[in-house]
Amino acid sequence: MEYEKIKQLIDDMGNSKLSSISIDFPDGTKISMAKEEKIVVTQAQESIVKQEISQEESNKKPEENKQETINENIKIVKSPMVGTFYSKPSPTAENYVEVGKEVKIGETLCIIEAMKLMNEIEAEYAGKILKILVEDGKAVEYGTPLFEIEV
Repeated sequence: MEYEKIKQLIDDMGNSKLSSISIDFPDGTKISMAKEEKIVVTQAQESIVKQEISQEESNKKPEENKQETINENIKIVKSPMVGTFYSKPSPTAENYVEVGKEVKIGETLCIIEAMKLMNEIEAEYAGKILKILVEDGKAVEYGTPLFEIEV
């Protein structure tokens, strides 16, 4: 394929609403192109987002940013990241913890898979598991309550 035709194809792609294209020509030439999506945020939009965030933060109680406690003896373990919750190391293995099990500080409670990496979540408290708040294989967000531990 000639240089000018390729250049014209690139220009046409840039001016179109297509986000990607792949072409196989009869002569064996293959061309694939993709555009990056740019998000333009105006100052007005940015200030609105900042106002919404500051309003949400001001509505929160100060304790909400720390580990949540139901009462002095019950602590909530929250997800430190976004990912998929797994209660066991493999599909055929036993769960790391069960309701009623005593755990020690540093003991693995579960795994959260994030971007194909398996992250072990360890107990921050020694105590007894009262509740497992997430089902195996479910998606969790940052701050999602995972376990209730009686200390």
